[in-house]
Amino acid sequence: MEQRFEASIVWLILNGETEKALETLAKHYDVNVPNLKVGLPKGRKIKTLGCYTAKNKTISVLNSDVLKQPFVILHEFYHHLRTNADAKHLGTEKYADEFAKKFIQAYNSMEAGKSGNN
Repeated sequence: MEQRFEASIVWLILNGETEKALETLAKHYDVNVPNLKVGLPKGRKIKTLGCYTAKNKTISVLNSDVLKQPFVILHEFYHHLRTNADAKHLGTEKYADEFAKKFIQAYNSMEAGKSGNN
């Protein structure tokens, strides 16, 4: 059941329904929905595709194309999930990567299962 949930989140992001994906994730993990913004905060490197700002609970992405990149969105959502009331990040980059990869692997498994049924 969890794998189906994870795969559905990736599907939503890939299909341009990133805000719905974030709402669904927030409900699932019982946290507030993070804000979503196109355009990185000042001082961020142009090589950065996304970042999470705890102060205003915002996931910022480099451009609108990144809104359809599950790895970036899920990685930054993990930071939102692991930020405490004092706006301090509790999760590491490694764990944010693992969180995102788990969802993508679930999606890839579901897709592989679909193609195997043809």
